[in-house]
Amino acid sequence: MDFNISQLAQTLAIYAIPVLFAITLHEAAHGYVARHFGDMTAHAQGRISLNPVRHIDILGTIVVPLVILFLSGYKFLFGWAKPVPVNYSALRKPRPHMAWVAAAGPGANLAMALIWAALLKLAVMLPRGMFSEFLGLMAQAGILVNLVFMFLNLLPILPLDGGRIVASLLPSRAAWQYAKLEPWGLPLLVVLLLTNVLNIVLEPLVGVSDALIRAIVL
Repeated sequence: MDFNISQLAQTLAIYAIPVLFAITLHEAAHGYVARHFGDMTAHAQGRISLNPVRHIDILGTIVVPLVILFLSGYKFLFGWAKPVPVNYSALRKPRPHMAWVAAAGPGANLAMALIWAALLKLAVMLPRGMFSEFLGLMAQAGILVNLVFMFLNLLPILPLDGGRIVASLLPSRAAWQYAKLEPWGLPLLVVLLLTNVLNIVLEPLVGVSDALIRAIVL
């Protein structure tokens, strides 16, 4: 039991900041792009902010991701922040602009993965010590966390960002039919998680991307 508590404490210390920023800045990116295309809803509610506190959902942003990460042996991650409100009809060109709004979240995760990769490079260059070792572990966690969130959210399942992108690109009638599947999206994700299908799909995508980023940076 002491070992497990110690391991959990170490996991919290290493993953807390990467998870916090991966989820909250993902949401902030949606708001920034929505504002760019004319929807001021998130701006009016003070949700366009790089301050993670404005986006935290205690259960979905902190507790659930770390518990799932720990129970899965650090192979899977799932969580959520307070959704940034987007008024579809307020966008100047609702359908194409909604695709960009949806893509902004995964795009932010890719950017953060690259930033963490740069920090990993810094950790490798620093003199060996507790700080450089801890920074290296946190940077590796940051790369992993953001790649998982990016690929997870790009799955073509509503209400995930990938589903929003698909709905925006489909012809109007097909998009309307596709949107009717949204109530089944989260139950489907739970089934895919419990049956290990999500891990089978995401693991090679994350693994190859992680190796590529490390090859470029290190």
